[in-house]
Amino acid sequence: MRLAAFLILAGALAAIGAPSAAATNECRGLQVCVRVAGPWVVVPAGLKTPRAHVDFRLSCPRGYLAAGLDTELTDQAIDVEFAGKIGSPVNPGVTTSRAVVFRASYTGTSPRGPSFRAHLGCVPSAGGGGGPVPYRRPAALFPPGQPTVLRVRTLRLRAGLVRGAAACGKSERLISGWHAVAFYSAAPPSESLIQSVSAARTVSGSRVEVRARSGPAVQTVRGIVQVGAVCGGGS
Repeated sequence: MRLAAFLILAGALAAIGAPSAAATNECRGLQVCVRVAGPWVVVPAGLKTPRAHVDFRLSCPRGYLAAGLDTELTDQAIDVEFAGKIGSPVNPGVTTSRAVVFRASYTGTSPRGPSFRAHLGCVPSAGGGGGPVPYRRPAALFPPGQPTVLRVRTLRLRAGLVRGAAACGKSERLISGWHAVAFYSAAPPSESLIQSVSAARTVSGSRVEVRARSGPAVQTVRGIVQVGAVCGGGS
């Protein structure tokens, strides 16, 4: 009897001490959903700026559309995004199709074989389908977070030279940068207007700088140049 009681108590303590696993969320809110789990995809671990990224495509079964997404990360500093199509409303069949392309990059400072696994929640493109298949996330893994912060500055173009910069904070690190030239107008800008502006981007430390030189044509329209920095150090 004492041995049996000891075994029961030991089993109860083991259950209390065991880490609990959280379910992935690709089927949350979907009444009809088929789960698809991809393989573990290796994320480039280089620390040079701009950081390298990896793309991976995961597909639903034939006759299904991707309606929910989730990922599992081996490191909280992995940043994952997906390519969606422009359209309205933002919905399966408009924003997503049968396949989804995930893009991941490492934003940390101490890589240890970073990787991620993508999950799709698939719904029938027409008709019915099966219900969700339970899946439990191991406690040692992390759900996707916000490991990056965007620092953006927008400048008004004028004839001549305009320069500006976006910089990461003191506790952040630069992952990548971008710049874009744009015009506020009812009609698309003419080719001559576009060619009247030239812009170049440089990177120094945690700072992304843009220089834009414009001709007199920009005085007839509101033109801007935007410079952005993607900074590691989010949550």
